[in-house]
Amino acid sequence: MRRAEKLRWLALAAQREGNRSLAAALRPLGLTPAQSEVLRLLGDYAPLTLTGLGELLVCESGTNPSRLVDRVVELGLVSRATPDAGDRRQVILQLTAKGRSLEQQVRMIEEAMYAELDGIGTDAELATVIAVLERVVAGRPSGDAIAARGARGGAA
Repeated sequence: MRRAEKLRWLALAAQREGNRSLAAALRPLGLTPAQSEVLRLLGDYAPLTLTGLGELLVCESGTNPSRLVDRVVELGLVSRATPDAGDRRQVILQLTAKGRSLEQQVRMIEEAMYAELDGIGTDAELATVIAVLERVVAGRPSGDAIAARGARGGAA
């Protein structure tokens, strides 16, 4: 197997294993990984417009995550306000009290996951892996979303 192929499959396998672990940890909260990402983004960057949230999401492509937002609103975790009734794209999203409580629990789950990941290699090894993966996603929607998070200066 050539190195590029192995990198591709290892990146996919790591993502899937991480998502499985996260999904299992979130199950008692009744959340999916995508829903938890919305809560964390709003916890770090709210208030956000629907478009602004879409620009930061890694779990979904595109800048209009309407169905995902509809679901967290139905669950009572996120509130929507439309300052301009004529422009639905300018929906302002914020966490509800229930959403803030769950966001804090998600944050603790993620911190445990990050502590585990911190322990799998030295700082130098992890920095190398991060640098390679940043080049893989550079200029692509997911890479742009990660870069936008850093540019906003939030805790994510």
